[in-house]
Amino acid sequence: MMKFQGGTTSGVIGAALAAMALLPASPLAAAQFNNAFRAPNLNIGPRIDISPNVRISPNVTYQDPGGGQPQSKRISRDKAPSKDSASGKNPRRSGQTAADDTYVPKEVIIEIDGNPGEDQVAALARRFRLTRVQSQNLPTLDSTFYRWRIADDRSVDDVVRALNASGSVRSAQRNSIFRLQETPAASGQAPMQQYALAALRLPQAHTLSTGADVRVAVIDSGIDAGHPEIAGSIESSFDALGSEEGAHAHGTGVAGIITAHQRLTGAAPAARLIAIRAFGAQKSGAQSTTFVVLKSLDYAIAHGAQIINMSFAGPQDSAIARGLGIADAKGIVLVAAAGNAGPKSPPLYPGADPHVIAVTATDSADNLFAQANRGGYVAIAAPGVDIPGALPDGKYGVSSGTSLSAAFVSGVAALMLARNPAMSPADVRAALIGGARDLGPAGRDDQFGAGEADAFAAVSSVAGPIETASGKPGTP
Repeated sequence: MMKFQGGTTSGVIGAALAAMALLPASPLAAAQFNNAFRAPNLNIGPRIDISPNVRISPNVTYQDPGGGQPQSKRISRDKAPSKDSASGKNPRRSGQTAADDTYVPKEVIIEIDGNPGEDQVAALARRFRLTRVQSQNLPTLDSTFYRWRIADDRSVDDVVRALNASGSVRSAQRNSIFRLQETPAASGQAPMQQYALAALRLPQAHTLSTGADVRVAVIDSGIDAGHPEIAGSIESSFDALGSEEGAHAHGTGVAGIITAHQRLTGAAPAARLIAIRAFGAQKSGAQSTTFVVLKSLDYAIAHGAQIINMSFAGPQDSAIARGLGIADAKGIVLVAAAGNAGPKSPPLYPGADPHVIAVTATDSADNLFAQANRGGYVAIAAPGVDIPGALPDGKYGVSSGTSLSAAFVSGVAALMLARNPAMSPADVRAALIGGARDLGPAGRDDQFGAGEADAFAAVSSVAGPIETASGKPGTP
């Protein structure tokens, strides 16, 4: 179970309701990774005391039955998988398929061009024997999306095929499920230190940029806007769920990694956050869907996000891929967790989308987080094991996962954009990869990507904008 420490016993029950969902690790693959570099003995920031006597554990059913803790030590061949490697969850009961875990049962998502009239929508519902659940016009995609319920015994895929073959809709698909990418830390943690500061060379990078006024959209669970590490950093917020849930540990922690400015130091402490709640509490833990993520992307694009952080993962999704392509075309830097489903997992999305910078996790000794996904889509690594961070109600805790690594890289991207807002997503990617510190096998590999992000090298490579004859910033 996920264990956070800090606060009082009376706060545990409330915090547990806000705790995050996760994709637990698949069994470990056969591989050993050499330490190509040990981080120098630099200032790693203040020590944050965490009470070892209080634990906050979510009601999570996707957990390894053995309660496996995050591992980052070098690994050797383990036994054959006992869980679905793509989703990281236990095999389903007889008669159910693994695919059931990746989408909402008995629901389809339908896209219609523009803003159709009620008569057209009602006729479509009658023709395909569907019940409308929810709809949303998304201007950035120039279409309206609908959630429909299948009331009879037809399968989701059968209905999707029939809709797409009819020519009556722009697209139809499953309503995919996405999950947050953070895992529990070992219990009994006491004073913590921010080793990530030295690993990423953030103190040096902050002499050049602190990410001032760069807008970073965080599509996640609820964020505690009043936490001392986050207070004053949120420019706007949007609840894509329309819920009344309180702040959640995952969203609060991710936001703090980007902009912490009190007892902790964030990657971009002067950045501005667009806080988007897209992940809500379920009996199985916090999760989101295609429909909600699309609404979130639409809001982020419409409200001027320069970077979108997506610390979640799930199946490939064509509608979300279109949204990401539009964001990229508008010059928005897209960063996502590579995934925590282990070495045997297929690629997870949105990290594996070609427009997205997929980030994996390392520990304080530069070892790969054992639960991290591997693959050609992994672009870069950043610290993600035993990371101290903010929790709701002013508390602090420690956790692990590629979620956290993605947040660090989003912060580093903000440092670069503050220095030169004219940088394109391709420019940001190139600067990150070009400045990365190689880990694992020489050169790019499927475990660490280009290597560990180096904030100072990346920011140093960015020339500041020059003023043109018009008085507006231009590119040197």
